[in-house]
Amino acid sequence: MPASNLQITGLCKRYGDFVALAPIDLDVAQGEFLTLLGPSGSGKTTLLSLIAGLAQPDDGQVRINGVDVTYGAPYERDIGMVFQNYALFPHMTVAENISFPLQMRRTDAKKTREKVMQALEMVHLPHVAERYPRELSGGQQQRIALARCMVYRPSIILMDEPLGALDKKLRDQMQLEIKRIHRDLGTTIVYVTHDQEEAMTMSDRICLMNAGSIAQLGTPADLYFRPKSVFVADFLGESNLLDAVVTGRSGDRVQISVQGGANVNAMAYDPVIRDGRPVKLMLRPQNLQIHDGPPAASINGGTLSAKLTDIMVTGSMTKLYLQSHISDAAPLVAAFPTNRLGRQYEIGQTLGLSWLTADAVAIAG
Repeated sequence: MPASNLQITGLCKRYGDFVALAPIDLDVAQGEFLTLLGPSGSGKTTLLSLIAGLAQPDDGQVRINGVDVTYGAPYERDIGMVFQNYALFPHMTVAENISFPLQMRRTDAKKTREKVMQALEMVHLPHVAERYPRELSGGQQQRIALARCMVYRPSIILMDEPLGALDKKLRDQMQLEIKRIHRDLGTTIVYVTHDQEEAMTMSDRICLMNAGSIAQLGTPADLYFRPKSVFVADFLGESNLLDAVVTGRSGDRVQISVQGGANVNAMAYDPVIRDGRPVKLMLRPQNLQIHDGPPAASINGGTLSAKLTDIMVTGSMTKLYLQSHISDAAPLVAAFPTNRLGRQYEIGQTLGLSWLTADAVAIAG
């Protein structure tokens, strides 16, 4: 694994009695794209501000490239920042905006011009150098903000919800653009968002935060397929969570009894899950197989029957909402790609659901 160029040790921040950030440890590798994800008030923006030097911690340490910068000014940290509101100077041309950080570093004029054009080429906008920010679209302004940040090649780029002001189509385009730039530059990026899909799409690793602490740190696949808590399972993507009790365990596989009497198999990645322990059975909607009648009993996973209560076509995906006798709370959700020639379902009909053991996860309740 590449060496860390951002190391956080015991970092914490309080505002009176309110703990905005509990003591956390975090290492970010050189060239990594790390996303800080979480709901409002989870601590992600506080952590980013402490890394940037925009706030001072109550305790702990921030090291960048091995240097302690915990109480250093932002300009001493070899970082760049991209904000949601672009923060471009309206009275300056695009070229002047991009050259500004180089002028502050007293870079000579010839080299500045070269670097500005290289940065504009990187974001595919060399033709707008003499325009003003007001003459650009939102997506173009965000790319110019990226170019201004990249032009002096900081070792770490911090991004605070940079796509929050864009519409969905433009956000999707900019996600690809930022990924391409990250791949070309190889710069470390720490990215803040509350958008789960954005985090899953862009990140090498996700640091999912809740109530000022790290709920889980890992690859998008780790958090999605192997959540360590009900919060992680529920926050990252859609999931069905059923009350259950463990009746047996062998390695990572467990046998569980679901509320209502169904006995099924599932995966359990947490060693604290053992016989007699109450758990939540997590089933992702797209992993549920739908049958027109009761499915045959499966020794590899599990089955149940449920009544169809609603159908929702979201575009590329179709969702079925079902009520099962083993789940008195929220309805179950099954999802599959929308197909014009696919099966037709009727509200009120009873359908069978089945799943594979590898697609079911038992989570400590």
